[in-house]
Amino acid sequence: MRTPVFELHIQPMFRATDREHMAFAFDLWDYDAVVSQADDILARLESDMPPVAGGGPWPDEWIELFRRWKDGDRKRLELGTADYAFTRTATAVTVTATGTFPAAGYEGWLQLTDVSETAKTYVLYFEPPDTPVTGTPETFTAKERYRPADTRSVFVRDAAGVQQLH
Repeated sequence: MRTPVFELHIQPMFRATDREHMAFAFDLWDYDAVVSQADDILARLESDMPPVAGGGPWPDEWIELFRRWKDGDRKRLELGTADYAFTRTATAVTVTATGTFPAAGYEGWLQLTDVSETAKTYVLYFEPPDTPVTGTPETFTAKERYRPADTRSVFVRDAAGVQQLH
């Protein structure tokens, strides 16, 4: 069974409306805030939250997933670092990240996280292994492709900050 990861499994279960309703107390999309409130969040999910008027309670499977994450290592993704390239051809636009993982056993990818009429923002995520792996860190290449007619600016957020590629 896969270890739950905050950015992949937990954060997406909190809808934007849930986040808005809880903004007076803490941010449900903020890892540190959810970690510090995890026991209280679970207690509320098991009793009466979210309320029916706000979308209704979570399914039992979601509550169990949150519980597994809370009772486990509270795993999260890391922001990676890489060298980036932006290429446009007649058939595609390609965003490429190349580099070396921080340790053996890591995986990584570019994930589109924000889209507006004028810009696209990707995040370079690294996922550490559940248990340490011996060996040499691997090199990686992560690519995202889209239609060449898309002329929006392209940004990548990683451990070094936000970089504009186009």
